[in-house]
Amino acid sequence: MAKQSKRFRGLTAKVKSEDPMELDAAVKLLKEFANTKFDQTVEVSFHLGIDPKQADQAVRGAMSLPAGTGKTVRILVFAKGDNVDKAKEAGADFVGDADLATKIKGGWMDFDMTLATPDMMGVVGPLGKVLGPRGLMPTPKNGTVTADIATAVREFKAGKVEYRSDKDGNLHVVVGKISFAPEKLRENIEACVRTVRSVRPSSVKGHFIESITVSATMSPGLRVNVL
Repeated sequence: MAKQSKRFRGLTAKVKSEDPMELDAAVKLLKEFANTKFDQTVEVSFHLGIDPKQADQAVRGAMSLPAGTGKTVRILVFAKGDNVDKAKEAGADFVGDADLATKIKGGWMDFDMTLATPDMMGVVGPLGKVLGPRGLMPTPKNGTVTADIATAVREFKAGKVEYRSDKDGNLHVVVGKISFAPEKLRENIEACVRTVRSVRPSSVKGHFIESITVSATMSPGLRVNVL
């Protein structure tokens, strides 16, 4: 087990109980953890009552956060024809087709998100082994494969985030920066919880959201009551 720093032990001492707390209290305490030289990312983690081995219980999609994420997202778009100019005008950082695929096959990965128009999947498909493990493979399910590429670029630039459950039934979503005002963090967290609850697979029995934890990049996790 990695040795905890003096700073981290000090923060952990502020968590008086392992019992879930109200969201307002969690956000207030989280703000007290903002004692680093950089603006920490805030994340919400869910433990879901799903069977990860069942394909129909996988939870995946995208959501728009009211206050954005506070993060600059570098977006790569696979497009051709008129969609090239539309993507660029909407704010895409990289736009192309086979030329970008060649760069990615060569090891270039200087982007955070991949979008594509449906007519480009013949080019994008072969990149699955490279993009898939990094969570960068575009898919219609989360809106990263779309004919309306300009809208998709603008939404993801403005704070739309992807989410996907992992092999252990956990789900992690970035919901902002620790410098956000408390009300903005709360607003984003509540929107996140509402979205996750709304995509409950029909085959899941019993509790869907078993636990919720909020944390910052260099902070202890804080369990909150299931909203």
